[in-house]
Amino acid sequence: ESHCPRAEPACQAAYDGDVDRLYELLKLNPDWLNVREEPSGDTPLIAACRRGNLRTVRYLLDNHANPQLTNQKQRTCLHYVSRRSLSLFDYLMISILMPILLLGYFLMLQKQRQHIALMEVVLSTNVDVNAIDNKGNTALHYVCLRRNSVLVPLLLKENVDVYLKNSVCSQSITF
Repeated sequence: ESHCPRAEPACQAAYDGDVDRLYELLKLNPDWLNVREEPSGDTPLIAACRRGNLRTVRYLLDNHANPQLTNQKQRTCLHYVSRRSLSLFDYLMISILMPILLLGYFLMLQKQRQHIALMEVVLSTNVDVNAIDNKGNTALHYVCLRRNSVLVPLLLKENVDVYLKNSVCSQSITF
């Protein structure tokens, strides 16, 4: 399933993690690097971050995709990295594999390392760490709402404003 409703080819390729297809598309038309989907307003970078496609995110940023762009919900790529959590499939695999030589634990650590790497790549750009979405949330709000204590220090190093309140008057650093 695509998060890109009309499936702009570049957005769809980014969502699918298809770097080869993105390469071909951007060779045809470099303007597709920051193309926006209708009606969501998602860009290829936002699509890749929604899906957690680290390789695709790196490729897009290496080609100078704009991390400041927002979609219709006023969310940047950083919002989507901050909102990511383990999927139901991940939880299922971890719980099944946990008793078997701690394989589930190692799978969980690998997913966590990938998430940290994705956050570091996005934070290495000029993305606005204090960008506020349509619900009044920043990336820090989402990280705290998901109780992802591993990502909080990464945002704090970027001088994120810990005193910004969202639309329900909640500060992010409350967990």
